[in-house]
Amino acid sequence: MKYRNEPIYTAAIGAGRAMFGALRVRRTVIGAENLPDSGGAVIAMTHFGYLEFALVEWALWLHNHRRIRFMAKKSVFDKPIVGSFMRNMKHIPVDMKAGASAYAAAVKALKSGELIGVFPEAGVSASYTIRDFKTGAARLAAEAGVPLVPLVLWGGQRLLTKNRKITLSERTNVPVVMVVGEPITVAPTDDAIEATAKLKTTMEGLLETAQKSYPVEGAGQWWFPRHLGGTAPTPEEAAAADAARDLRRAEGARTKNNTDG
Repeated sequence: MKYRNEPIYTAAIGAGRAMFGALRVRRTVIGAENLPDSGGAVIAMTHFGYLEFALVEWALWLHNHRRIRFMAKKSVFDKPIVGSFMRNMKHIPVDMKAGASAYAAAVKALKSGELIGVFPEAGVSASYTIRDFKTGAARLAAEAGVPLVPLVLWGGQRLLTKNRKITLSERTNVPVVMVVGEPITVAPTDDAIEATAKLKTTMEGLLETAQKSYPVEGAGQWWFPRHLGGTAPTPEEAAAADAARDLRRAEGARTKNNTDG
């Protein structure tokens, strides 16, 4: 596959590198050889913060100058400036109420040799533990006939995450560890639920590797899971906070609709 020049994507990579350079982010990639040099693949990633996509773009660009297309919520594309950049970078909008078109677009891109980035948890995990996975990543890989590549990123939550205000000094000189696992083959005849369970188990193992390789002690830190000695919310507490937030948003939307009506 011949890769065309994409000025917007190249500029975005440059801006990201400048930002991470200014913050003196210390990047370590374990298993970079598992990042595909050619052909389509689904890259399944953990989601502990809001900058994983940029960190993975950065790592992939430095490794082999390949571009990754992310599946992201349609609401991001609805923003005038950000949406324009997202479309120019060929990311794929996902309408949570009607995801068939996004799924079809992703399969088409994969078959044409693109890399598609997916967050199987479908949202940021504020407990910094891996939540239950949706089956989309495994189904995409099976239908497109491409490998499923597990990727865990640890430390990115210290740069930007939900429910936490982080000072500039806290964001400076942060180490980030990425662990890329061996590609997983998902056949069309494989059960998507079983393949997803295998993916999750694999990524939990990669997360342990990333945490053990991390050069900063996490005990007592807000960005470290409670069960390992940190002060992050438990999975149950994080789920309750998410449910309360969703309820507030729904009530706000109903109030707005009633007012508009």
